[in-house]
Amino acid sequence: MLDEVRDWLDHRSWAAADRPRETLAAAKRAAGADGSVSVVLPALDEEATVGDIVTVIRRDLMDGPFPLVDELIVLDSGSTDRTAEVAGAAGAKVVHRDEVLPRLPTVAGKGEVLWRSLLATSGQIVCFVDADLRSFSSDFVAGTVGPLLTDPALQLVKAVYDRPLGDSPDGGGRVTELVARPLLNLHWPRLAGFVQPLGGEYAARRGLLERLPFPVGYGVELGLLVDALEAVGLDALAQVDVGVRRHRHQDGQALGRMAAAIYRTAQVRSAREDASPRPRLTQFARTDTGDFAARTHDVDAVERPPMCTVPEYSGRRPG
Repeated sequence: MLDEVRDWLDHRSWAAADRPRETLAAAKRAAGADGSVSVVLPALDEEATVGDIVTVIRRDLMDGPFPLVDELIVLDSGSTDRTAEVAGAAGAKVVHRDEVLPRLPTVAGKGEVLWRSLLATSGQIVCFVDADLRSFSSDFVAGTVGPLLTDPALQLVKAVYDRPLGDSPDGGGRVTELVARPLLNLHWPRLAGFVQPLGGEYAARRGLLERLPFPVGYGVELGLLVDALEAVGLDALAQVDVGVRRHRHQDGQALGRMAAAIYRTAQVRSAREDASPRPRLTQFARTDTGDFAARTHDVDAVERPPMCTVPEYSGRRPG
């Protein structure tokens, strides 16, 4: 490990408990408009979990004695279940993906929703939280937002956690360990200290997010992390331990598609001139007749431009 990374781990890695809520509330008041916080939950068919997440955030971080969150948005990316109804009843503002920047046809993918959320929110600090989390703790929000409220030099903070899978306390994060971590260590070794580089819980300053391109699919977390390193440097990035992350796990083939999108995102950033214009991934599944059938999927290859270049955003840019 690079000496720079060891030093970064010593002074840019914390636990959520290191910053008590009353300390954060005081720092938020002192920051004024610069301390405004928007929380975004990208959601697709998450009726089973989204309501509990919204309830905890409202109870602990909006309606409680130490309010940290000014705006709570569930950005629905086309749910066919009761996600929108459940989220709204729990107290979130629900915005449909297609309502944001309607002149531009939407593309399926998590990164697309996160990118559009910059137009649907107003906080100077934006916190993303996946909507499939179970046993949710408000530390996922307070922990990542906290360093941004207390240290103006920081620009992006990722959550750190254990990821249990079945009986294994740390068996989750398979794509992280098999794909993302090797890529980061080989191509961007300064990012080797991030425990959960693909984690969906992180907070950043709007001024940074609006300058970065967003891969539309599962490559968004790796893309933002690599581009943030280039834009603001390692010392402006940090991570906070928030405990344990429990969520719905995907099957092996879904993880394969995720891995391909992440690899593509890394490929574009490490050798842009060599990137395939239309990457695809072929997987195999056994059919009812006992044969193997090939299934080919497009790998997410679209990236949205920095939001500050979009006319609709410039015309209503908060702050």
